[in-house]
Amino acid sequence: MTQHVLIIGRGGREATLGIKFRDAPSVDRVYVAPGNPGMALLGLTSVPIAENDFEGLIAFAKDHIDLTVVGPEAPLVGGIVDAFEAAGLAIFGVNQQLAQLEASKQFAKAFMARHQLPTAAAVVVRSLREAQTQLQQWQAPIVIKRDGLAGGKGVFVCQTMTQAQDRLHQLYAEDSAMPLVLEEYLVGQEASVMAFFADDRLVILPLSQDYKRRFSGDAGPNTGGMGAISPAPQFTSEEQAAAKRLMQATVTGMMTDDMRGCGVIYMGLIFTAAGPKILEYNMRLGDPETQVLLPQIQEDLYTVLTTLMAGETPRITLNGRYYLTLVMVHPQYPGATDRAVRVKIPEPKDLTSDIWLPAAVDVDEAHLLTSAGGRVVDVVGCGATLRDAQLVAEQLADQYAGELAYRRDIGYHAFHMEHA
Repeated sequence: MTQHVLIIGRGGREATLGIKFRDAPSVDRVYVAPGNPGMALLGLTSVPIAENDFEGLIAFAKDHIDLTVVGPEAPLVGGIVDAFEAAGLAIFGVNQQLAQLEASKQFAKAFMARHQLPTAAAVVVRSLREAQTQLQQWQAPIVIKRDGLAGGKGVFVCQTMTQAQDRLHQLYAEDSAMPLVLEEYLVGQEASVMAFFADDRLVILPLSQDYKRRFSGDAGPNTGGMGAISPAPQFTSEEQAAAKRLMQATVTGMMTDDMRGCGVIYMGLIFTAAGPKILEYNMRLGDPETQVLLPQIQEDLYTVLTTLMAGETPRITLNGRYYLTLVMVHPQYPGATDRAVRVKIPEPKDLTSDIWLPAAVDVDEAHLLTSAGGRVVDVVGCGATLRDAQLVAEQLADQYAGELAYRRDIGYHAFHMEHA
């Protein structure tokens, strides 16, 4: 019996999920709501229902869908899972209670403190005056974080106290009562640790590493992500084991607090000289990490998730390949991206694999693809080594970029370790 799957979202992460379900033997049809016009090229069916239209999504799912999978954070925080479950529909994603671990950094910090999970020292402030007073107790560099969802753009690393003061004035000019987190700056390599879970059952995925800064050499402003690699060979077996222990400890803490449910845990981790520390939690798959994680899994993803939801812990096998994704962005990103840029339609052979992924595209009057946002198209390279994957990804980017911009140094931390 074949199943129908609905994916909530519209970007590169959702395109990757769509391809994984499209290729699953147990799945007959994949819908994406709202999706984007480029997804039709991949054999996915876009449904013009917004991520926050819970009533419309539930009505559609009742008539057509066996399992719904949620991609982005906003509908999770808004309670889409609670609404679907109240309607008696199967959905994979965290409920509103669990989503607080992403939606509120102060909630996550309190959770980590309560369960003695290692993290950076931090303090929550709620006014410019309070922030300035607290700032006197700290030294630069210092990290300032918006408390709520910010689309990957709410973290500011201030190298000097002057920069920190300027950033505080800017943020409190937007909202004089905005809760902010002032956080200790940690030094070390970062890793993304993701797991599928249901209550205390876990399927931990390989470590990945994403690159958030806009320009090569990790220069420029933070973005939603400019590229990612996985596996990340620079991390030792001991570091990988430590990451798994912290993921397990996180789930143990959730069970202690009676925070039950299913979905994805994304633990942002940094390996410091004093040991690994948790930077943050996201409660959904990362973008662009999903693009380099899911292709490694050899099993039918529908079966993996439904087995987990049914009370068992599925095993996954990995294909042993390396993946590197480059995110091709509007040339003005992360600034204004109103001017549409032409997007090159891929060769048919590249549409049957998972190497060209439309993230923010639209169609113009001539039915040609154009940009519809900042992060426009992802290309994914695969190889026996990370160098091989980089070469394939850059060849694809050169072929399809046109006016779009991308970084040529994704994975450089791992390559640097080769020569260390």
